[in-house]
Amino acid sequence: MGRRQTIHIPGVQHNAPIPFGARVGNIIYSSAIQGINADTGELSDDVYEQARQCFRNMRTFLEYAGATPDDVVRLTCFLADLNDRPALNGPWLELYPDENDRPSRHTSSYDPPPGGMKVQIEVIAVVE
Repeated sequence: MGRRQTIHIPGVQHNAPIPFGARVGNIIYSSAIQGINADTGELSDDVYEQARQCFRNMRTFLEYAGATPDDVVRLTCFLADLNDRPALNGPWLELYPDENDRPSRHTSSYDPPPGGMKVQIEVIAVVE
């Protein structure tokens, strides 16, 4: 086994030959985390539901990588429409309610891939 641990998440694989993320030592990087419902494999048309599923999939990714949301140091969010920022804030505040104990976060717009994807997130975590 190499130095890098590749992380795959059942039910939310990418269509491309890309892992869900990777870990080297105590640093964990995700690929783009999609808002697909891991239980059904479906993508909702609703950006709020996609955002909720993104954060759910992020938690699963972190668990598979040996981390928790407390280990996250950076969250990057991509929206097809920046007017949909409120869709991110609900799950964000649920996960990180303490304004003095949150990771950094940046949101930008992107040209989403085909298929109705309206939001994706990427995460960087550092574990002890």
